[in-house]
Amino acid sequence: MTIEPLRVLVCDDSAVARAAVVRILDGDPAIRVVSRARNGREAVEAVRAGGIDVALLDLEMPVMDGLTALPLLLRADPGLRVLVVSSLSAQGAGVAMKAMRLGAVDCLGKPSPGQDGIFAEELIARIKGNGALRRRGVPPQPAPAPAAPIRRAPIAPGMGPAVLAIGASTGGPEALATIFRAFRVRPRIPILVTQHMPDAFIPMLAEHLSRLGPVPVTVAKDHGALVPGTALLAPGGSHLVVAQGPEVTLSTTPPEHFCRPAVDPMLRSVAAIYGARAAAAVLTGMGSDGGTGAVAVNAAGGLVLAQDQASSVVWGMPGAVVERGAAREVLPIQELARRVAEISGGA
Repeated sequence: MTIEPLRVLVCDDSAVARAAVVRILDGDPAIRVVSRARNGREAVEAVRAGGIDVALLDLEMPVMDGLTALPLLLRADPGLRVLVVSSLSAQGAGVAMKAMRLGAVDCLGKPSPGQDGIFAEELIARIKGNGALRRRGVPPQPAPAPAAPIRRAPIAPGMGPAVLAIGASTGGPEALATIFRAFRVRPRIPILVTQHMPDAFIPMLAEHLSRLGPVPVTVAKDHGALVPGTALLAPGGSHLVVAQGPEVTLSTTPPEHFCRPAVDPMLRSVAAIYGARAAAAVLTGMGSDGGTGAVAVNAAGGLVLAQDQASSVVWGMPGAVVERGAAREVLPIQELARRVAEISGGA
């Protein structure tokens, strides 16, 4: 049985940028660029004509910019997966996060000099993952979790998790949004988050997640306190780890899995400090970061959750957790979000 290539729209006002992206995508037989647009208006017309699985959307364009076009694209095709490709400036990151609140599923920074290979790998992975979700009928905008959480074994007072650590990479912003939307009240424990992302996007991601529910999310600072009911996001260039106190410290030890911040150092430190009262969730992402850290949490008696393959953009990271036998529960993202809210006291 022949699988039809994923159909992609490339929208960018720069002819050079459009040509560069098309060259990347033309090298993969599983992807076919079916439309090119110079502005948002042309993109909307292309989507209305049908036959597009994934749209790559620039934001700063003449005639109609990306933020104006985005709601029109999703109105024309509610199942369309829209990936924002934005500049790596603080301004570009801020606009990209606004686009995610409007329904874009992920954002990717335009490559810096010498980063073309990494950009190509990430772009293709996001297109393939989101295209597969599109064809499985997974909606691009996570629905709010139901008010009534899924109940499993009751958690005795003082015996549940004392901290929750979440790791994600490719597809992570959408998955994290689903998690933070699931909280009905501020949880009784602190939350730590490591998301592989360009440095400029991280403060904007914290602001974006804070807007989605009752949990304030801030970028972690060295020797910061772990405050129940709040979340700390690992900054660019430093691993987020827990030290005695407990407090968080920012480590500049070498990158792991070519990443800094990486998920494994965070999870290892959580296991060392909290033992059986540690909880971890590993979400969608390329590679295997989080696998060995999840093993450490599991070995310490803590709870490890992993996102399932069907709801992941890329099942590399959660798959590594499952392959190592470290996951106590493997759940679709909506159910995992409800479970996280439950175990942290935020349901």
